[in-house]
Amino acid sequence: MFAKIKKFVFTNRHSLAVFVLLNTACLVCIVLVAARVAYSSSSRHIGLIWNLFLAWIPFILAYFAHAISWKKIWLYVAIPLIAFLWLIFFPNAPYMLTDLQDLARTSHSAPLWYDVIIVGWCSWTGTMLGVVSLYLMQDIIFRTFGKLSGWLFVFVISGLSSFGIYVGRFVRLNSWDILQNPGETAVEILGLVIDPSRRMAAFTILYTFFFLFIFLLLYSFSHMLTEQTAKTQDVLERMAVTQSSSPQP
Repeated sequence: MFAKIKKFVFTNRHSLAVFVLLNTACLVCIVLVAARVAYSSSSRHIGLIWNLFLAWIPFILAYFAHAISWKKIWLYVAIPLIAFLWLIFFPNAPYMLTDLQDLARTSHSAPLWYDVIIVGWCSWTGTMLGVVSLYLMQDIIFRTFGKLSGWLFVFVISGLSSFGIYVGRFVRLNSWDILQNPGETAVEILGLVIDPSRRMAAFTILYTFFFLFIFLLLYSFSHMLTEQTAKTQDVLERMAVTQSSSPQP
């Protein structure tokens, strides 16, 4: 039993590390906000914890979808429903980047540098939850429809999520509104699409490029490490072959 657990941990060590680090980051965020509340007797930034909870929803949905997607039957039964829910809640993850603008509001209840750490850490954690969940969903598309469809999926979702962030920040609509009042929410969103403002267009385009940059950078970095590991393994195997084929004294 112990040997199986050890093998599972070793095989999935990188995935487990990501999960542990994300949980650790969230715990640090909670501690930072709690310490600020205790120090200043102010409830400012408590909303960041709720936003982190919302950012976990698409991550959990994507993780579950990725876990069951290896069986073909789920690709056509459960995955479409999970993907729909994931799409609704996904903007909540990168949305936390917009919480940085709250630093513009002056506050004398705590040092500004401490507020910068809180908002920066929370927004970065939320963004990473979004990047990982998008990567998991992209992998499902890769395996099912090919790489081109997978990358098209990433670009489309980045644009839609940026639009969703705008709707959440400036129109004050959220994921729950889509589920509770789908008709009214659809009409309001359709009005924005039919008659877009310059602010909405600029915001959506800039956030799309910004999120894509983060995703592509982390994607490339992860594959760079994979390539480096493969090269190291290849060198070690060649050295082993050379040593085994060399004449013994």
